[in-house]
Amino acid sequence: MIVLLALVGCGGPRAVLGLPSAPQTSSASTAQPRATVPIYVATTRARSGNLSLPYSAERSNTLNFAKLDIGIPQNHVAGRVEKSGRVPDPTRHFSARTYQPIAKRQEFIRQLNAALAQRAPEDREIFIFVHGYNNNFADSVFRNAQIVYDYNVKSVALHYAWPSGASIPLYVFDRDSALVGRRGLAETIEIAAETNAKRIVVVGHSMGAYVVTEALRDLALRGRTSTLRRLGGVVLAAPDIDVDVFLSQLDDIGDIPRPFTILVSRRDRALGISGRLAGGHPRVGSGSDVAILQKRDIAVIDVSDIDGGRHNVFASSPTLMEVVNNDALVRSVLREDQGPAGQTMLADGASVIEGAASLVIFLPSRILGGLAQAAAGQ
Repeated sequence: MIVLLALVGCGGPRAVLGLPSAPQTSSASTAQPRATVPIYVATTRARSGNLSLPYSAERSNTLNFAKLDIGIPQNHVAGRVEKSGRVPDPTRHFSARTYQPIAKRQEFIRQLNAALAQRAPEDREIFIFVHGYNNNFADSVFRNAQIVYDYNVKSVALHYAWPSGASIPLYVFDRDSALVGRRGLAETIEIAAETNAKRIVVVGHSMGAYVVTEALRDLALRGRTSTLRRLGGVVLAAPDIDVDVFLSQLDDIGDIPRPFTILVSRRDRALGISGRLAGGHPRVGSGSDVAILQKRDIAVIDVSDIDGGRHNVFASSPTLMEVVNNDALVRSVLREDQGPAGQTMLADGASVIEGAASLVIFLPSRILGGLAQAAAGQ
C-alpha cells in the first residue's frame, strides 16, 4: 500500500460532481463560480444512474456521450483542483453546473460542430484530454477543466474518460482498463476527425498516455490513415509506458502524427516506482532515453527542475503555465511552426528557455538537421 500510495498523482478527497439529486428549492444556494468551462465527454465508463458520479468504474462496450459545464471556484489557485467529497460549494470547489447526456454519435458531432462554429477561425480546434491512473469520473473531468482554464485553451474541450477503478490498490485493474479503453479513444478520435475542426490535439497523462499510444496503434493497424492525418499534435505528459513497449507501438503506428511531444522528468517518483513494479524497466516519462526519442522525430520537454518535477507537474505548475503561454519556442514545438530562433542551443541539440533556464527542450532529429543545414547556408 505504501508503494502504491506513491503512484497517486494527487491527494485529497475523492471528488463528486455536485449535481443536484432532486429539483432545487427556492432556498437553494445562489453561490456562483468564478468561471464556467464547457467539457464534452466521450467515455467507455458505464452509466451509473447516480448524478454525483453519472459514470462508474464499470466498463462499457459502447461509447457514452455527454456535455458538462464545470464551475471554476472563486478561490481557485492555478494548478490546483479544489474539490470536495461532499456536496461542493461553487465558490470553494470545482463543481458541475449542468450535465446533458447525448444519446447518439451524430448528435454529439452536431454539438461539437456548433461549439467549433462559435470560436474564432484560428481557434476551431478540438483538444482531447485523456486522464491517468486512479481517477474517478469527477476527478478526471475536473482536471480537464482546470487545464483548459489555467492554460487558457480556446479549443473545444473533448474529454475521454476510460474506466479507471479510482482506487489506489487497483493499478493492475487500471492497466487492463487502459487496454480495454483504447478502442473507445480510437473511436473518439474518429468522431473528432468527422467534425469541422481545423486541428485536433490529443494530450494523455501518465497511464492515459498508454491509452493514447494504443489508440493510435489501433487506428494504424486498422488502416485509418486518413483519421491519423487529421491529428495536428500529440502530447504525452509523464507517460507511464515501458520504453520497449513504446518503441514497438511506434513501429506499428508508422508515420506518427506531428508534432509529437513528450514531457519527461527525472524526479518523477511515481514513474520510478512504476518501473520497479515492472521489474526495473524504465518508463518513457522518466527521461532516460531522450536520444532515442529524438531519433524517432519526437520533441522532448524536460520538466525535471520545474516546481519539483512531480508526476502531475504538467497540470499543476504555474511556472510551466507561464512559459507555455508566453514563450514562442514552446508554442512552436507544440505546433511545429518554426525553429527555436533566439533561444540558447546546447551542444546536445537541446534548447534552454529564456527566462526559465530550468526547462530544456530536446528537438527532434528532423528539425535539428534542418537547423544545421540552415546554419551551414548562412
